[in-house]
Amino acid sequence: MSSQPPSVAAAIAAARARGVALLDAELMLARLTGMTRTALIAHNDTRLAGTAAARWSDWLERRAGGEPLAYLLGEKEFHGLMLEVTPDVLIPRPETELLVEWADQLLHADAQKTDVVDLGTGSGAIALAVKGAHPHARVTAIDSSGAALAVARRNAGGLALAVEFIEASWWQGLEGRCFDIALANPPYVCADDPALDALRHEPRSALTPGGDGLGAIAAIVAGAPGHLRAGGWLVVEHGFAQAQPVRALLQDAGFEEVETRHDLAGHGRASGGRRGR
Repeated sequence: MSSQPPSVAAAIAAARARGVALLDAELMLARLTGMTRTALIAHNDTRLAGTAAARWSDWLERRAGGEPLAYLLGEKEFHGLMLEVTPDVLIPRPETELLVEWADQLLHADAQKTDVVDLGTGSGAIALAVKGAHPHARVTAIDSSGAALAVARRNAGGLALAVEFIEASWWQGLEGRCFDIALANPPYVCADDPALDALRHEPRSALTPGGDGLGAIAAIVAGAPGHLRAGGWLVVEHGFAQAQPVRALLQDAGFEEVETRHDLAGHGRASGGRRGR
């Protein structure tokens, strides 16, 4: 005779024993049971019903093994938007909002700047956040992964945001087109960075280009002058130790007003510059 399914309290205790954070356990159980976190706490003697118990066992094993919570829940909030995420895309992170905030300032400062491109869009996070805040902007999103673009398109459809999606690598597929603002969160982790092990569940090609981690950024910077209008801006996310070399790449390519912006921890995480007029 099979044992009874676990209660909410027992499930949380099991999660904590496996090293899973309390909040993560509560969010997983809330999704599986359809209860709010408040209800879970108030009724922690409730037993997981039906398939919820089996799914809980699977989710607990995967979360304890390091799989990100966002992949289990299938969603992640970014800049006020709830986005679908799958293992085909990176999970949007708070530091990437620096790019959206920078673009927001540029679009507000010059009403003539309306054409924006997001290079390596992944889930569509950057492109959709910009489009959501600036409906008048014409936003194009590029990614070399068809699977990632499928996620981005679903996010755009779910949010009713009109963004053009193109399957291509960086500036490929944009021949003859120029933009006012180019944004990119490319792979930039060094190939030998031990942090990659902790990120093993996310697509490696979106995390590292190999070598010193600057290859993708260098390619984007090199191609940017041919796809930016005079006075147009390129803004890229990078690692916290890469600010100086990224600024050097921008300056060597002729960009002006080159600067680095910092995340809440004070690390330089985004650098950009304006194409000379």
